[in-house]
Amino acid sequence: MQVTLYYNGRCGTSRKVLDKLRAAGIEPAVVEYLKTPLDHAEIEALLERLAIPARGLLRTKEALYRELGLDDPALDDAALVEAMVAHPILIERPIVVCDRGARICRPAETLDALLG
Repeated sequence: MQVTLYYNGRCGTSRKVLDKLRAAGIEPAVVEYLKTPLDHAEIEALLERLAIPARGLLRTKEALYRELGLDDPALDDAALVEAMVAHPILIERPIVVCDRGARICRPAETLDALLG
């Protein structure tokens, strides 16, 4: 099974998901999206794969989320994607994509449904 993990090494949940994948015998392709930011097309493809709107991919716990006023319900998906392109820290993590589907694996146990 091919697996891609969108990963932030400073995030404990990201590290836990990586450990769980490796314990299952899976060495994922790791995308460190803070070092190699995603572009518009990549974020939109990820949203399509996750089957969620852009707001569902936003990390609302980041102070920048409030500072940029991203909690405004009037903002459309295009504006939210633009914010994630400009500030990758706003992308929720970790995200696992594989042939069985895609999920934001927060909490880490969410991964079990993809591996099952």
